[in-house]
Amino acid sequence: MTRKTTLTKSKLQKYLKKENLFNRDLSWLEFNRRVLEEALNPELPLLDRVKFISIYFSNLDEYYMIRVSGIKEQIAAKIIEPTIDGLTPIQELKQIEAEVQQMISQIYYYWNSTLLNELRHNNILIEKIENLSSSERKILTDYFNREIYPVLTPLAFDPGRPFPYISNLSLSFAILVEKSNGEKHFARVKIPSILPRLIRIDEIVGKSGEKCNNGDCIKYIWLDDLIKNNLQSLFPGLKVLHSNRFRITRDTDIEIQEDEADDLLEVIEENIRQRRFGSVVRLEVEKDMPDFMIDTLTENLIITKEDIHIIDGPLGLSAVMELYALPLHHLKEKQFYPATPSFFGDEESIFSIIKKQDILLHHPYESFMPVIDFIKQASEDPDVLAIKQTLYRIGANSPIVKYLIRAAEKKKQVAVLVELKARFDEENNIYWAKELEKAGVHVVYGLVGLKTHSKMTLVVRREFDGVKRYVHLGTGNYNASTAKLYTDFCLMTSNPSLCADVSEMFNYLTGYSEQKEYRKLFVSPINNRDNLIELIAREIDNVKAGGEGKIIFKMNSLVDPMCIAALYEASRNGVKVELIIRGICCLVPEKPGLSENIRVISIVGRFLEHSRIYYFYNNGKEDFYLSSADLMQRNLDRRVETTFPVENQDLKAIIKNVLELSLKDNQKARVLLPNGKFVFNRPVSTEKNINLQEELIEYINKHQSFMKMSQK
Repeated sequence: MTRKTTLTKSKLQKYLKKENLFNRDLSWLEFNRRVLEEALNPELPLLDRVKFISIYFSNLDEYYMIRVSGIKEQIAAKIIEPTIDGLTPIQELKQIEAEVQQMISQIYYYWNSTLLNELRHNNILIEKIENLSSSERKILTDYFNREIYPVLTPLAFDPGRPFPYISNLSLSFAILVEKSNGEKHFARVKIPSILPRLIRIDEIVGKSGEKCNNGDCIKYIWLDDLIKNNLQSLFPGLKVLHSNRFRITRDTDIEIQEDEADDLLEVIEENIRQRRFGSVVRLEVEKDMPDFMIDTLTENLIITKEDIHIIDGPLGLSAVMELYALPLHHLKEKQFYPATPSFFGDEESIFSIIKKQDILLHHPYESFMPVIDFIKQASEDPDVLAIKQTLYRIGANSPIVKYLIRAAEKKKQVAVLVELKARFDEENNIYWAKELEKAGVHVVYGLVGLKTHSKMTLVVRREFDGVKRYVHLGTGNYNASTAKLYTDFCLMTSNPSLCADVSEMFNYLTGYSEQKEYRKLFVSPINNRDNLIELIAREIDNVKAGGEGKIIFKMNSLVDPMCIAALYEASRNGVKVELIIRGICCLVPEKPGLSENIRVISIVGRFLEHSRIYYFYNNGKEDFYLSSADLMQRNLDRRVETTFPVENQDLKAIIKNVLELSLKDNQKARVLLPNGKFVFNRPVSTEKNINLQEELIEYINKHQSFMKMSQK
């Protein structure tokens, strides 16, 4: 078929009007609202609701540290131009604060009025000091004096002692003390983050014999409540007049001047140190904090009243994840254990398995262990000559890094790109980069101006018929911990074209290659966007030629204006577009004259939906691509990303089944409306209840491999 449609930038520009795009940051808030809905969902087991409360607040902290801080910087710089969606920074911030305040009120009301009672009903008590017996209070005071008091440091604030430095996300007491002569002074006491926020009373006091609902009580007290009850001991001879909790959030998105750096490692290490001193972007205070204390904090933290959140409950509620660690499985969703496909259980080497067939794994349903074994066997196999790998978020105690070190010690050629700019993982990545270098691994820190987000491994092996290459390509990180929580696909293959592409990608990353053309891979920032838009144009041409056009994209976020405009053009030309987007979506669906043929759903469940899949019907020939990249400007222009095809028909069938199940989900899926809000995709009375993640768990429990799915 002759190509007719060319989706040039100038042609797509007509769609980029403010009424055709949702604001990125407000769209993210709608994602966190979906997390909040899971926390409020009475159908979820109790501790899973507690887990989602923790996730909601952890998400919100990062949002303020990165996104809200950026908006406030724009306001400080007097930037008044609206963004592509039509909002100025001031308008955007006002809408954000209105949405956040409403959600915070909702979640704290639920915590105070419902969850605490449900926890108590299930023998988990978060007690107040005044409700404890005198013997319990005495033992806890002794515990305070022994274990907590030595860690505390009261800091005075007066003409001789400046306002103390307060670290990001730290919880503190603002305290007013009075001397015997009537002088009043301000002091601050930090609540140590090295101690658990929830102190297990029954482990300190011992089993009291008290029973709760025919079972043993699990009793907690907030660490800060215990400190507050004993604050007087920190100020002997003075009277504590007021003590109120507060918590600050700082701007942690410090800009890195890479092009001026002689040593990127040193620059990142300095960046981490400077991050501690980012400006304050949010102050959370207890609801009964006196105005004069709020004024003192506001003045010295250099913030305004608009930066303050007044909280009716415990500050830093992300700490309740400690409760989820309780071994109370009847209060959680049914336990799940990843399966390892049986063909990995043979004595056969992983290389001979991959040589026979491409392998597709779907984590966390299928175990991450074969990926670790791939690196392990490569490190031990005397015929392996070289291992090359990209590492983005490595995780602590990484088995993969240990095997890479072992490979270097065995004199194999090992080259690793460690992305030092992976936000909030910089310190961990710096540690592992230094450990790898000590072992003789050739470590590259990334390209100037680009983050390397691609997930790929290349193994070069000497075999009887010559040197052969094997690759692993994935949508998720080489992190054994997150592989149990995030849904991701990976492909293990010896396909010569893909292997050659990956080999040339590593030359691009470690050397001075200016490779612009690849056989199979789409590569950011070179051609990822252009190739995907070209495939969208092909679907338009198929419809114009009298055929059917269909696109299904699954990703974390859709922000890129050009990709959104291309999807609008496809919709207007009769291409059916189904989008499965967990997080941000700036595209407006189901809008007359623009996007009638576009449907957007979002799935929030027990696992974090993280895989990126790009499907094109292609007149029935069906093309499937997996990717490390979301459709965002940062992924397409400012990162090194790989999008790779899955060409084996059996493996295509596995991915297609996941996409179809996702679109049928009527339990955890929400549908995006043209007004930017989401509603549950509830089943009609004749439909079966379908929960994507539970369906896949049930299948893998029965069959231990998704390979069987393709043979149905």
